[in-house]
Amino acid sequence: MGVSGSGKSHIGQQLAASMGATFIDGDDHHSPANVAKMASGTPLNDDDRRDWLATLAGLFAEYKARDESVVIACSGLKRRYRDRLREGDSALRILYLEGTHGLLRERLETRAGHFFKGDSMLASQLADLEPPAADEAVTFSISLTPAVIVERFSATLVPEQRRSLG
Repeated sequence: MGVSGSGKSHIGQQLAASMGATFIDGDDHHSPANVAKMASGTPLNDDDRRDWLATLAGLFAEYKARDESVVIACSGLKRRYRDRLREGDSALRILYLEGTHGLLRERLETRAGHFFKGDSMLASQLADLEPPAADEAVTFSISLTPAVIVERFSATLVPEQRRSLG
């Protein structure tokens, strides 16, 4: 989890590959209306995210029911969003990718072909962000390399927790 530009997809793909898990990019499950809204530079609100979070929680539940591991990249900005995701799998482990505004903005400016546009949208996500407490997520700075983040996060997992990861 983390705001746009934190590396959720890149690190999620590497984590899934290291575990032999399926990777799902949560952005691929936004409705066309949400994508259009973000592409126009308008931030999503809680109502916009409601069905999206339900979809992702459903994916966690499907993988749990099949006893398969999954890593889903998702912003998870608020505690209630993360609680909603845990409805799909109460054993969900969350990796929070934390970064400074400057580094996040720099990354977004160099990213091409993504629907997330504008510094105002980043500012909106940072304003909405409720950083997770230690009891709900493991936090790493995005100033670390992806390989180090994957290695360190993997070391925090016990075998039964490898089923669902966000």
